[in-house]
Amino acid sequence: MMIDPPIDKLIKKAECRYALVCGVAKRARQLDTQYPDLLEEAGMKSLSYAAKEVYEGKIVIKRDNQ
Repeated sequence: MMIDPPIDKLIKKAECRYALVCGVAKRARQLDTQYPDLLEEAGMKSLSYAAKEVYEGKIVIKRDNQ
């Protein structure tokens, strides 16, 4: 269960829950492949780190206009 960041406040950072899940998952995969040292240094899993970045406004989830 994720406690930090609070899920009710995290949901407000994206257009909908689906966009939030897709955006956080995409960032988590990016962290796993490109920044494994950052995760090890932070002592966090990629999904938790990505959710924290979204919550803090470091990563913005935008709708893809096709």
